Amino acid sequence: MLKSANWNHFSKALVSSNLLKAESVVKITQLAEQSGEKPLSLLSSSGLVSATAIANLWAEITQLPLANMDNLADYPLCADLLTQKFLKQHQVVPFDETEACITFAVADPSDIYCFQALELATEKAISLLISTPEKIDQALERIYVNQASLSEISDEIVETTQDDTDDVERLKDLASEAPVVRLVNLLINHAVELRASDIHIEPFRNSLKVRYRVDGVLQEVESPPARSTAAVISRVKIMAKLDIAERRRPQDGRIQLRIHGRDIDLRVSTVPSLYGESVVLRILDKEQSSLDLISLGFDEDIHQQFLSTIALPHGILLVTGPTGSGKTTSLYGALQVLNSPDKKIITVEDPVEYQVTGITQIQVRTQVDLTFANALRSVVRQDPDIIMIGEMRDLETASIAVQAALTGHQVFSTLHTNDAGSAITRLLDMGVQDYLLTSTINGIVGQRLVRTLCQHCRQEQTVLPELREELQLDRLGYQDGQSIYEPVGCEQCSHSGFNGRTIILEFLTMTDTIRQLILNKADSTTIQKVAIDEGMQSMRGHGLKKVLRGETTLDEVLRMTQRI
Repeated sequence: MLKSANWNHFSKALVSSNLLKAESVVKITQLAEQSGEKPLSLLSSSGLVSATAIANLWAEITQLPLANMDNLADYPLCADLLTQKFLKQHQVVPFDETEACITFAVADPSDIYCFQALELATEKAISLLISTPEKIDQALERIYVNQASLSEISDEIVETTQDDTDDVERLKDLASEAPVVRLVNLLINHAVELRASDIHIEPFRNSLKVRYRVDGVLQEVESPPARSTAAVISRVKIMAKLDIAERRRPQDGRIQLRIHGRDIDLRVSTVPSLYGESVVLRILDKEQSSLDLISLGFDEDIHQQFLSTIALPHGILLVTGPTGSGKTTSLYGALQVLNSPDKKIITVEDPVEYQVTGITQIQVRTQVDLTFANALRSVVRQDPDIIMIGEMRDLETASIAVQAALTGHQVFSTLHTNDAGSAITRLLDMGVQDYLLTSTINGIVGQRLVRTLCQHCRQEQTVLPELREELQLDRLGYQDGQSIYEPVGCEQCSHSGFNGRTIILEFLTMTDTIRQLILNKADSTTIQKVAIDEGMQSMRGHGLKKVLRGETTLDEVLRMTQRI
């Protein structure tokens, strides 16, 4: 099974591979003899050699393959034979099982006594894969959290009464009980594993519902019992450092956690409802967030046009769309391109969603009268080159943004409209003068997010001739016999058929024709039509191109653009 899997052989390989000096090997060996610890454990904890380098060297020496931990099952194998404590202590995790053999991922393939114990406990042959201690710990944490049944934990929760919910100290005690802590942690862990963007915890008369928003679509999951409502909501509020005694007003807070080795930010919002407080947790995974415009879904031609616009020395760039359409992410993608030591960039947001080095970020705080407008007045005096406004909500904010653009600043902001053309009429409705808009706006992005197909299980679908004609697919590059795809569902995508989301967008640039239409008080439909006639690709057109490339489905694009 193993080839020369012992410390002496491994230490010689460390020296010959120039990973460690011979003197350091001697010191670690002597220290291990004195302390009774394993030399490999001391080497790992010393930080002299990275865990990845150790794993690669073990794989080379033993000729064992490295484990791809993404292929590990979401449930523990041999759970009735091997305890989590034993597996964690020996840094092993069951990876796969057949009738005759069990495969384990291990960090130390020289631990012969451990493998003999595994053979005795399982009464099967043992085969090994190599991994790192960190990955094994993460895997054990994940599969044993998944093993815990929400209903089992719920059974341990003490029922709360109306009297309890009025007693703050009693609520704190309930929220700090182990079952409640485990239950809330389990809800958050499952949401992260499912790639959810939001967790909705909603109390009703006789139930407490939990829903996750995955790839933009809400789905109900197993929920805690109604008797746990006060305890669960109080636990979330304590984690977010909110006032658990205040249940009459909305509150906002933040939770920072490390889950499966990743830093996770949760933005918490509570509002009073008929049967208690409704809580929404927005999940921001720092390590999964990409701010690269191409990765976000910008096609090359739109990308180049966008880069040319944001390179202009002054003016306004607007990104429009409904809530949750990725507007802020697109703006941060632009800021990421422009972020350099020679530019002063200041943002005013509510809330600050991405923390970026080199950018001064201001959080709006209405409690102390730090509104968008008040913050902007001060920001302009800070000598910025680029100002990003989280949202243009009123005339006051829009007017300051226009003045900033007129005085030589670049201004980026978002606006809630259905398409790019509607942004003009929205600003006019706010009260901004038409001649100011034509002088300051450089470009307007209208965007939506559509779900991307799981590439492991998507299935070909024939395009009907009438559909081809109705959607004018030939103009988008459709070829005879070309297939599009539909979702199926598999383990990789949690049986949804989709995995992630991508942007579909349109980019309206301010041409002389568009300027004249604005001055002539043209409506948004006319502006949109003229922009398309001048070469702007519509959101639906961009989405259909992605359908033809097999990135998303026709139903997704039509669902997101049917009202445009």
